[in-house]
Amino acid sequence: MDFNWDLRRLYESFSSDEFKNDLVRLDKLIADLNKMSKVMTETHENEGRKLEDYITLSEELATTFEKLGVFSSLTTSVNAKDEEGTKYEAIVDQKLSETAEAETRISHWISEIKDLDSIITASERLKEFDFYLKEKVEQNKHLLSEREEAMLARLKNTGSTAWTNYKNLLIASHKVDIEMDGKMESLPLTVVLNMAYDSDKELRKRAYEAEIASYAKIEDGIAAALNGIKGEVITVAELRGYKSPLDMTLEDSRMDRATLDAMLEAMKENMPIFRKYLRRKAEMLGYSNGLPFYEMYAPVVEKEMKYDYEQGKAFVEKQFRTFDESLGDYARTAFDNHWIDVFPKEGKVGGAFCCNIQSIGESRFLLNYGDNFGDTITMAHELGHGFHGECLKNESILNTNYPMPLAETASTFCETIVKKAAIKEGSREEALSILETEISDATQVIVDIYSRYLFETAVFENRKDSPLTVEEIKNLMLDAQREAYGDGLDPEYLHPYMWTWKSHYYYADANFYNFPYAFGLLFAKGLYAEYLSKGHEFVHDYKKLLSVTGKLKISDVTRTVGIDVTTPEFWRKSLSIVAEDIEEFIKLSQE
Repeated sequence: MDFNWDLRRLYESFSSDEFKNDLVRLDKLIADLNKMSKVMTETHENEGRKLEDYITLSEELATTFEKLGVFSSLTTSVNAKDEEGTKYEAIVDQKLSETAEAETRISHWISEIKDLDSIITASERLKEFDFYLKEKVEQNKHLLSEREEAMLARLKNTGSTAWTNYKNLLIASHKVDIEMDGKMESLPLTVVLNMAYDSDKELRKRAYEAEIASYAKIEDGIAAALNGIKGEVITVAELRGYKSPLDMTLEDSRMDRATLDAMLEAMKENMPIFRKYLRRKAEMLGYSNGLPFYEMYAPVVEKEMKYDYEQGKAFVEKQFRTFDESLGDYARTAFDNHWIDVFPKEGKVGGAFCCNIQSIGESRFLLNYGDNFGDTITMAHELGHGFHGECLKNESILNTNYPMPLAETASTFCETIVKKAAIKEGSREEALSILETEISDATQVIVDIYSRYLFETAVFENRKDSPLTVEEIKNLMLDAQREAYGDGLDPEYLHPYMWTWKSHYYYADANFYNFPYAFGLLFAKGLYAEYLSKGHEFVHDYKKLLSVTGKLKISDVTRTVGIDVTTPEFWRKSLSIVAEDIEEFIKLSQE
């Protein structure tokens, strides 16, 4: 069986006629955009027709950029040393930067339209893009001149984009020296990270110690990448008139500060219950000073929850169908059509992700499957992202760009479906194991995410003055972990290098990609509670909610299902569901 993904629906290869033709077509579309930007902005005559033409060209451009860019990036995701993929990834990025000046000119022009509402209302074509056009007006407030925007876009190619590619290459090719069966081996980082789930206690500790020691070989390079990217972000935020990178992120996320503050307040209030869980897990594993970091994912029951890939597929599909047949059908389509790249291998990036490809109405999923129940849950999580894309399939590509906080909603909802259903039908030991996985994941998404938020806040604050040394970055990470985890973790065994391979810190256009996970988990918990209350009739509301995530502000999206996210009450209710799971876990563990 082939466990690699199939990208042929995009292109057969970089040398195929289709790929080459689309590169040529892209150049023509960019030229058309540049010409359009000059002609349409000369006067404000025929504004409606000009906007319609602009929308049509934008759709064609976005579709072509997506196909070329996704094929290149997916290729290098599974083989960081693929020279053609790396080359064309850079070429597409460069071509994208060539649209910046024209897009800025057009955005300025749209912002000058005196009665945009009337123009949109008078056109059936434009009504579909009401939010898209009005968001451009809002974003225009932070745009620089056309020339400055073009310069920034081009400089980014040799700045943050280059730093990110460099960091990815370091991590993808990084080897960890570790003793296995009495002899030293040099293993890919992703393989060693998966050992955190192993049933062998000594191996878990040995893997942690080997991993920590290994970073000395690449820490300077990765620190340079982090400094370069964060320095660029600080500069760009200042130039655009934002008070901070966080304010820039919130606006880009279509989220207000009141929502973030309400969620963080509820999270901080609930840290003690998570620490209670961590201390109980430590006791079960024989520790008295809190849980060592390397035991975070350790199994706590004798019955090993091992799920090979075939078992994982069957399990996920079965549980998806308890919610709705269409969700199960979607998973089956992904399995049968080779949309998933399954196992770790040299040159492949770590972690997991889903790439929704609107231009072909499909998705591709990268996993580093390790035959643990946690890997099955990760599969469900990523397939949830894909189902989100499926619900957006009938939307224009211009209306599918949903903000970061909502990006984790469908994925976390699918996790919840799988875990809750599995607990119901499992034995006591299986239920305990699944419940522990559920709480462990929630701890990552609430407690660890909070530590990442604190860390990134501190990095930005300190990076204002000067680049940070490796030791300074490590200390900021440790400080954040201590504040978030408290006495839940053993202070002698924290993880000072968690900033090295977490890719989210290196997204120059998506800073603070941490609190969206907490939003996604807690919003999904709230949605799941609605599902339990309303039953199958909620499925329609859920799909409708996902379908509008690309064309509404977050607070308006949540109101489609009657939820107000600007006050702590909603978040407290969602966290209470996790707290109940923790109490149930502690009870079961003591029986």
